[in-house]
Amino acid sequence: MAEKKQDEQAKKKPEKKTAHDDDVVGKVYDSRLMRRLLVYLRPYKPQVAFSLVAIVLKAGSDVIGPFLVKTAVDTYMGKRPEKLSWLAQHLSPVAMTGISQIAVLYLGSLLLTFLLELAQTYLMQWTGQKIMFDLRSQIFRHIQNQDAGFFDKNPVGRLVTRVTSDVDALNEMFTSGVLAIFEDIFILGFIVTIMLKMSWPLALLTLSVIPAILYVTGVFRRHVRESYRRQRAATAKINTFTQEYVSGMSVVQLFNRERRAYKDFSDVNLENKIAWTDAIFAYALYYPVVEFLSSFAMALVIWQGGRAVLHNTHFLSLLPAAVRGLTIPPGVFGTVTVGVLIAFIQYAQRFFRPIQDLSDKYNILQAAMAASERVFKLLDQAPQIVSPARITEGDQTGSIEFRDVWFTYQALTAEELARVQASTAAELAARTDIEWILRGVSFSIAPNETAAIVGHTGAGKTTITGLMMRFYDIQRGQILVDGVDIREQGLKALRCRFGVVLQDPFLFTGTVADNIRLGSKWITDARLERAADEVNVGAFIRTLPEGFAAPVRERGAGFSTGQKQLISFARALAHDPGILILDEATSSVDTETEMLVRQALSRMITGRTSVLIAHRLSTIQSADRILVMHKGQLREQGTHQQLLAERGLYYKLYQLQYRDQEIGIPATIDAAVHI
Repeated sequence: MAEKKQDEQAKKKPEKKTAHDDDVVGKVYDSRLMRRLLVYLRPYKPQVAFSLVAIVLKAGSDVIGPFLVKTAVDTYMGKRPEKLSWLAQHLSPVAMTGISQIAVLYLGSLLLTFLLELAQTYLMQWTGQKIMFDLRSQIFRHIQNQDAGFFDKNPVGRLVTRVTSDVDALNEMFTSGVLAIFEDIFILGFIVTIMLKMSWPLALLTLSVIPAILYVTGVFRRHVRESYRRQRAATAKINTFTQEYVSGMSVVQLFNRERRAYKDFSDVNLENKIAWTDAIFAYALYYPVVEFLSSFAMALVIWQGGRAVLHNTHFLSLLPAAVRGLTIPPGVFGTVTVGVLIAFIQYAQRFFRPIQDLSDKYNILQAAMAASERVFKLLDQAPQIVSPARITEGDQTGSIEFRDVWFTYQALTAEELARVQASTAAELAARTDIEWILRGVSFSIAPNETAAIVGHTGAGKTTITGLMMRFYDIQRGQILVDGVDIREQGLKALRCRFGVVLQDPFLFTGTVADNIRLGSKWITDARLERAADEVNVGAFIRTLPEGFAAPVRERGAGFSTGQKQLISFARALAHDPGILILDEATSSVDTETEMLVRQALSRMITGRTSVLIAHRLSTIQSADRILVMHKGQLREQGTHQQLLAERGLYYKLYQLQYRDQEIGIPATIDAAVHI
């Protein structure tokens, strides 16, 4: 009772849009989606064509059984008719021999049905697996080509659902849906044709319940379609929620938020349960109704057909007197024999079976439509950042230049972007509707120069490095790398110029060597080990039981943060980048390890342009140029000594950190904010 009340409250509770929602709203054009789905069958036309032929033959062999029974009963188990059917004319006049011949034909039809079913099922399952492989490859390749902003808006769980659950639903449609629907249609067509040929009045009587079944099916369709949409959305929410909270379980446990997390998960789980419960209720109501209507039709056939057999007459004698008085040519209605009645009962049973099967296939189709809607919505999201049609190559010197760069993470329309580019700096600064991350930033870093970027949290330091690699496009200004605007360079070539070590190191499942190479086969074992030694992590790796072949679990579980950071250093150095970016790369290591890293840094930055982001000013004092960011603006730049002499923001930062080291306490928040 309490659970039922909970479900009712959940249904009445208005849904809130969250980052986990799939936005499954609006009308779906099934024919358009189906045309796009059938494109994936094109590479496998021979298999599909053979399956289609097998389906037609199987449908024919499926419906021949009752006709054989009718022939046996009417030809050999009663008074032999004067006019024999085309099959009876080719059978033996001896009853036992003729019945044996019919039994062999029946067994042959069953064997043929088995072989055709085997071939068709195997081919379509094989084709479905091929299509799943192609579709998943396309989705993953498409995700790889997306810009960083795409991943800011799409939770990981949602993307995982596209590649797994949604593709599984499409596979079920290809293997058990599309061609199986044709099989049911062919069987229905053959059955209706044979029934009309044997006795069309009985056939019409059998078909009299079809309008009622179509009406019930229509109501069922509308209800189930919405349920399937909600099921897919709820599944994506569960995947996203689980992925997020499992990844952050240590934080949940640290702050004792297990109960709250469980409650939030229960809410998401309840949505999924309600969606499935509604669908199950529709199935529970639909199938008994169809079963009742089909049984009612068979009852009519038995009632009227049985009366005709008992009177040994045709349907005309059973019609109302007004109709019997009409002049109707003899033989129009046909005599109802025992064989005809038995065949009709069997055909009626087989007729309604495909109708029920079609409703199952419709459910599969609806799940596929909901899944394809999401998959194609993802595939239709074109990457916002792509390589230009005409690529200009840089001079490979490693120079970097920012020219009046304005940037915001907000999505601007083409009209807003045009207004931004036409506005003056003062007008842009005065706009409150745009949250600018960078405001008119201009600087240059010469080839082989080491530049450091400092400033408080949120000043735009990491954003600057992300823009260099064109993870986002700026709204105004220019960024030049190797003397060429990055928007004129190919993305792959541009990003190959950079080696990056982030504050939060990321290791992939595999081996230590795999994580250093990252698929770059041109990195030899000797180069890999040399890179590890240069960043002082080689000795640690060799202490592992399997050395460089030591396994790495998901996200580097089992390694300390400092060890993962050092492996990231080796990864960057092994790829020999022209431009090296270190984003708070020493923040996760202890003092002893930091000393080792500093020794390695001097070797890493030699002969290449380097950009360092650090809160610890002691790590960047030897930089050739220090850029001081404050609230999205470049406020100061120069060497360590020059900036100290100016007694500006950098001087205050330095004094603040120096004082903390002297007295052993952290800076106050107010002091950090008001520098």
